[in-house]
Amino acid sequence: MPHIKFPNFWDLPGGGIEACETPFEAVQREVAEELGLAIDSKNIVWAKTYTNTVGLSSYFFAAPVSCRQIDKIEFGEEGQRWDLMPSAQFCTSETVVPHFRARVAEFFAQL
Repeated sequence: MPHIKFPNFWDLPGGGIEACETPFEAVQREVAEELGLAIDSKNIVWAKTYTNTVGLSSYFFAAPVSCRQIDKIEFGEEGQRWDLMPSAQFCTSETVVPHFRARVAEFFAQL
């Protein structure tokens, strides 16, 4: 698919902000659409805004996911499959979207 920037790479749930959504409302919607999970704002443990060279912002949120939530994941129609992996593996894998490797590594470095 030509609109996919990193085909066959591991990615994280996310997408664009729709009209009148806050960044958190967008991530809530995307996680629900892509994994069938409900994310509560009180569970966000880290959030950061990244701005690219042309001034566009993207938002990164981190929240723990319980075993109960993992058992309830219903993978949506986007992507090929989902899986869990150790953070060190995610942050060093050549098959993970590069900017997400860096963002996840930055999150774990500040713990």
